Amino acid sequence: ADRPPSPVNVTVTHLRANSATVSWDVPEGNIVIGYSISQQRQNGPGQRVIREVNTTTRACALWGLAEDSDYTVQVRSIGLRGESPPGPRVHFQTLKGSDRLPSNSSSPGDITVEGLDGERPLQTGEVVIIVVVLLMWA
Repeated sequence: ADRPPSPVNVTVTHLRANSATVSWDVPEGNIVIGYSISQQRQNGPGQRVIREVNTTTRACALWGLAEDSDYTVQVRSIGLRGESPPGPRVHFQTLKGSDRLPSNSSSPGDITVEGLDGERPLQTGEVVIIVVVLLMWA
């Protein structure tokens, strides 16, 4: 009776060829000391359970996934007296290896490292635009 309620709004985002992120919500007013995330590959071996205790984080990165594969993931809340029943089973598919780049990047030469404020080399088109603007200004 004292088990916490199952997580709700379980979603999988940031899909890549070999990783994804699962996130969830927990109904308010319950003591939750951690989470247990189970991931199962549909067409092959590879059940994995990730236990996170002493955390209030409501997201978990899934690493080492096989590309272009079907997975299901379920999240349980861990309370002081045991685990909740599993939350909804969420199905997702990893991307093919050629889809590692986010689809909104225009070309491989245009990649910037997220989180680093490093200088990005100017693309040829940008240099041309700068030169034209300087000539017109002069």
